[in-house]
Amino acid sequence: MKTVIFVAAGLFVLAVAGLLVFVYVVQNVEQPDYTLVRQDGDFELRDYPALTVAEVRRGGARKQALSAGFSPLARYIFAKERPGEKIAMTAPVIQQPAAPGSAAAGASQWTVGFIMPKEAVSAGLPDPANADVRLSELPPRRVAAVRFSGRTTDARTAEQRKRLEDWISTQGLDITSEPVYAYYNDPLTPGPLRRNEVLLDVAAD
Repeated sequence: MKTVIFVAAGLFVLAVAGLLVFVYVVQNVEQPDYTLVRQDGDFELRDYPALTVAEVRRGGARKQALSAGFSPLARYIFAKERPGEKIAMTAPVIQQPAAPGSAAAGASQWTVGFIMPKEAVSAGLPDPANADVRLSELPPRRVAAVRFSGRTTDARTAEQRKRLEDWISTQGLDITSEPVYAYYNDPLTPGPLRRNEVLLDVAAD
């Protein structure tokens, strides 16, 4: 009986420690700045400045493409295939259908991107050694976002995208982009602690 109690206590301590590490990591990873224009429960209207993104294109189902795109981007920022210093990891990892109009039909080509930290952009980003990785700039834009937790299954992301589209319609706004899926956590983070978002560019008022 004592052994069971000790094991349970040990697991509890590990769980608490894991939660504290999770909170520390999330709070200390750079995220892109934005100006909050409007908030309505889970929904937000945001103005983003120009952002620089390292991105790759990958085919397949959404989760398959996300996994395949992560590795070359990680090798770029951690200087595994190029000389120079490492680049700090940021959140979120973003993913978007590569072809206009393909989201509704089920995209087979995706862009997966890491948003580059402001300090690294100011200092000058190193050129990628892998031809699959390219640096691009997202222009300033107005974005509608919905935030949700849990696992990002296809059904779950489709549900949240529909909720966001319906909210955008009630606000009298026009959608101007394909959906962007934003993932803030690593795969080991428990579902209830995850932060996920669906983002859609909209025309400014």
